[in-house]
Amino acid sequence: MNTAVTLLDNADSVRLALSPIRRRLLALLREPGSAASLAATMDMPRQKIGYHLRELEAAGLIREVETRRRRGFTERLLAATSDAYVIDPDVLSGPSPEAVQTQDRYAADHLVRTAAEMVREVGRMRGAARAEGRRLLTFTLDAEIAFAAPGDIERFADRLAEALAGLAEEFHTDGGRPYRLVAAAHPASGSGRAKSPPQ
Repeated sequence: MNTAVTLLDNADSVRLALSPIRRRLLALLREPGSAASLAATMDMPRQKIGYHLRELEAAGLIREVETRRRRGFTERLLAATSDAYVIDPDVLSGPSPEAVQTQDRYAADHLVRTAAEMVREVGRMRGAARAEGRRLLTFTLDAEIAFAAPGDIERFADRLAEALAGLAEEFHTDGGRPYRLVAAAHPASGSGRAKSPPQ
């Protein structure tokens, strides 16, 4: 069974996955396929498809799921190791943890850097947990709020920070398993374009 999302945290894997041909192969291999079937679907020589498949398999982006005998030869069925891939932001820009600490809580850059750090941390921990055969326990809260004015956003953030501080104090246990909770908000894209609150 495929994993929903896999973190690509090295430049070689990212380079392999971003090639247009390989991106299409990864999309097609959400369902098992062979070099021959993929070559027919993509209208490309089987040898060329085979080369790209070997590269993807060596990088761990696809795997063999079945072999079967066909007309005197063995056909390998391959499948993507994940339904989707996320690129570790550090691969493109390099780490900058100090920037996260110094940014204003209302700055979009702070939100982006914090989200990037979360992608990296959770992606790596999830991979380690999967390798050990265990589940990484997380939770996600999601809501949409329509603010009447920009000032309401700051008042909401202040009240949320107070509530979070109270809950953290209530549930914190010295020696317990530490968790990081990030509360973030951004304009809902809706029509595909960010909208500002009314002035």
